[in-house]
Amino acid sequence: MNNRDRAYKEAGVDIQAGNRLVQSIKSIVASTFTKGVMTDIGGFGGLFRPNLNHIQDPVLVASTDGVGTKLKLAFTFDIHNTIGLDLVAMSVNDIVVQGAKPLFFLDYFATGKLEIEKAQQVIEGIANGCKQAGCALLGGETAEMPDFYAPGEYDLSGFCVGIVDNKKIIDGSGIRNGDIIIGLASSGLHSNGYSLVRKLLADSSLKGDDTFPGTEQKVSEVLLEPTKIYTPVILNLLRDMEIKGLVHITGGGFYDNIPRVLPKGLKARITFGQWAIHPVFNWLKDLGGLSWEEMLQIFNCGIGFMIVVSPEIKEDVLSRLNALDCPAWEIGQIDAKKEGEEAVQVLF
Repeated sequence: MNNRDRAYKEAGVDIQAGNRLVQSIKSIVASTFTKGVMTDIGGFGGLFRPNLNHIQDPVLVASTDGVGTKLKLAFTFDIHNTIGLDLVAMSVNDIVVQGAKPLFFLDYFATGKLEIEKAQQVIEGIANGCKQAGCALLGGETAEMPDFYAPGEYDLSGFCVGIVDNKKIIDGSGIRNGDIIIGLASSGLHSNGYSLVRKLLADSSLKGDDTFPGTEQKVSEVLLEPTKIYTPVILNLLRDMEIKGLVHITGGGFYDNIPRVLPKGLKARITFGQWAIHPVFNWLKDLGGLSWEEMLQIFNCGIGFMIVVSPEIKEDVLSRLNALDCPAWEIGQIDAKKEGEEAVQVLF
């Protein structure tokens, strides 16, 4: 026993607590390891050997993200076992848009005072997300920074690396006039628009344990419902179907995300109401006095991911998605865009 960490502990950093956290999560992290993992957690860097046997021209695809102010509701409701899944979903959904298979994930967890049980719950959520996405939690960083965060609060960010064969990269360049847009159901709000969600929640009389209007769930359950991970479903489709474009509906909603995959001279024409809309979106719209145009600029409104395919295979794609227990609908098509028109047109 020694007192080497006494001065640092008096300054607010508990080195031993950090060490105990690492020991407590080792088995959790190990449960995500895939064949490429070469190191255990605790080293300076994680080693990963990718299997390149079936890839002629490998390209790495990387993404980083956080979960925004959804964290504030995790603090308010004192629920921490799902927010890590959101963290993984935001990054893996972004790289699968380009056809990439996630290889590994790294997390960054920072707090003012390390609470081991709370941190472990967060990391359990991250591990759960990694297992759903089929990637390894290769490592991460836990930072204890006294006086930097409010008591009981923490911050999260995540980093994902995936791989795709150069000839199989999906960039939307093959999209043509007349192609079909298929929308995949979201699980709820996902991880966008929470600054407005929190404002409207504060304006309402609802509490975390109340029943959310139009559902049998608690308010806390609806508002913290984790982001859906689309990776397994999309990779399944990509094995034997020609997918022309993929869209992850994140911040900016329909209007900002769909144009990111559209070739010049084309627009997306969406027919609103072709899909199931979760009660949370109607509640937000009514409480905030918002139009559906405003809603679609901020939220996914029930469609968390989109696929662009040729008309000839749309039924096959829809059948496959339904067989994979992923609700999906034909929600629009690609049209020629005239001078001055917006890239996204929603018909109400």
